Amino acid sequence: MDKKNTRTAAARPVPGADNPDGENAVLALIAAMPGPSRAMGERLHALIKASAPALSPKVWYGMPAYAKGGKILCFFRGEEKFKERYMTLGFTQEANLDEGRLWPTAFALTELTAAEEARIGALVRKAAG
Repeated sequence: MDKKNTRTAAARPVPGADNPDGENAVLALIAAMPGPSRAMGERLHALIKASAPALSPKVWYGMPAYAKGGKILCFFRGEEKFKERYMTLGFTQEANLDEGRLWPTAFALTELTAAEEARIGALVRKAAG
């Protein structure tokens, strides 16, 4: 890389750096969800942030998502996004969830009880590993 390209690369923002606009954009997206999705989205956001505070909220393909080092690890979407009958919590291939030859990459959520919250918290912590 020549000196000009080195300076240009150095001037770019670091991927995954804290971005308060990402947090605000995610919160605005959640606030725009219909009632039941909004309530579950608010709880998921708080749960993900508490489970892995180093993750940076971002809007990814119109969905709330959470990144580490600029790479999306997990996301969720309300049922209205694709006219589904449930909210979806998903994990990308960047998440550290590999286990054997088969592991989950997405979950349907119809309700968040303490048991689901504990499982989601554990998955998010493992993904952020």
